[in-house]
Formats: sequence, C-alpha cells, structure tokens
Amino acid sequence: MIEIIILALALSMDAFAVAIGLGSKHDKKTKSLALMVALYFGLFQGVMPLIGYVGSKGLLGWVASYSHWLAFALLLLIGIKMIYESLSEGIEESIAKISHKVILVLAIATSIDAMAAGFTLTLLDVNPFIACFIIGITTLFFSWIGVFIGARSGTWLESKAELLGGIILVLIGFNILLF
Repeated sequence: MIEIIILALALSMDAFAVAIGLGSKHDKKTKSLALMVALYFGLFQGVMPLIGYVGSKGLLGWVASYSHWLAFALLLLIGIKMIYESLSEGIEESIAKISHKVILVLAIATSIDAMAAGFTLTLLDVNPFIACFIIGITTLFFSWIGVFIGARSGTWLESKAELLGGIILVLIGFNILLF
C-alpha cells in the first residue's frame, strides 16, 4: 500500500505544479478556482490509471515475462518527462482566461502520465479501484492546495514540485525493476 501512496504523491505533483501556476494567474475567486481545479484534476487523475490498468490486463499475457521491464521503462520515461518539464516554462504561461474548457484540457494533459502509470498497477499487489481512488483523492488535495499556494506566493514552487514528482517516479521504476 505504501507504493500506491508514493505513486499517488508523485503523480499528483504534475497537477500540483499546474494548479500553482493557475493560482498565480488568478486574483479573484480563488476558492471557486481551487474547487474547480481540484475536482477536474482529481477526477481525471483517478480515472486515467484505471484505464491504463484495464488496458494492461489485456496485454499482460503477451508481456508477462518482461512486464517489470515495461513498467520500469514507462515510469522512467514519465519521470524523465516530468523532470524535463520542471526545467522549462509551464503551459499556464500562455493561458489568458481560465475557463472550464481550459481546466478540462489541463486535467486531461496532466493525467496522461497517470494512465501510463496505470499499466504498472498490474504488478503491485493492490486493488486497482482503491489505488485509483487514492491517486484521485491525493491529486484533488494537492490541486486544491496548489491554487492557494500559487495565489499567495506565485510560481516559485511550481517547478520544484514537478521535479520531485519526476524523481519519485524514476525511483519507483527502479524499485519495480530491482525488487
């Protein structure tokens, strides 16, 4: 279960970083923005790993003998992508108006990594529904907090959160490969 909590924390860092960026751009109605961001991001971050899990169940028979290598590669790629993105400008810089459509697109974009990480759930001894619920709730919480942090302090924490999440995913990948 500790692996799921760590995975949830790592996956939520991408959404957390975007939430900080959104909060820093929005000077009014921070509570309503935080609620909207948290609900969208938490929902998508919780559902996408389940889609990845279901997809991987069909592939598991074909890749069972090297599934740990596949999980390692996916987590390594996702982690490296997050580390790279932490060193570049955030997507929130080009957003002029925050709307439901914008938040929906950002929720999908930040949860693609979670769908890929869902493939690794077949290798862990956990209930996938509970795992996805934990991932969703964790993301909901961090997204909520991220908007308020961004509104009060700007974007200084944004890249650090994404960098930490990327490093954690890489370490989880090595853990799956080695143990």
